[in-house]
Amino acid sequence: MGETGVLRPDTRVELLDGSIIDMSPIGPRHGGSVKRLIRLFSKLSAERWLVSAQDPVHLGEFSEPQPDLMLLKPADDDYTSRHPRQEEVYLLVEVADVSLDFDRNQKLPAYGRAGIPEVWILNLGAKALEVYREPHFSGYGSQRTLRAGDTAAPLAFPDASIQIAELLGQAI
Repeated sequence: MGETGVLRPDTRVELLDGSIIDMSPIGPRHGGSVKRLIRLFSKLSAERWLVSAQDPVHLGEFSEPQPDLMLLKPADDDYTSRHPRQEEVYLLVEVADVSLDFDRNQKLPAYGRAGIPEVWILNLGAKALEVYREPHFSGYGSQRTLRAGDTAAPLAFPDASIQIAELLGQAI
């Protein structure tokens, strides 16, 4: 819709389950957290995945949300011809401050229905990482909450562990 002029190019919206959702402006805390994730996951990648930040993922005809970060299967054209699809996502991360309820109650079930294998919600308010695995029709079958002192690794890359304190920008 942005490409055809229906929406202004600078409009921040997502398509989720057929609804156009207004997105909150990105504040410094949220933006800085995304930049930290980009830096950390880029260092660990060893070219095993592409790091994608705040780009759309195609979940079907009626959903194309823009998660804060994704680890994607490498593509020859770096996804210049199309948006990645759910089967090309290793890990999807949402950074949640004011968006926590929306991320948990709207986006997470959509990601589960689409079969995204793993979703992390970096909950800035609670200073925690919520890890969701085992996708199914209404969300995820497995959920763990990790805090500073814990480590997490993407399911697809168990050797790529990260300190939760580092994800949150806390001294280790």
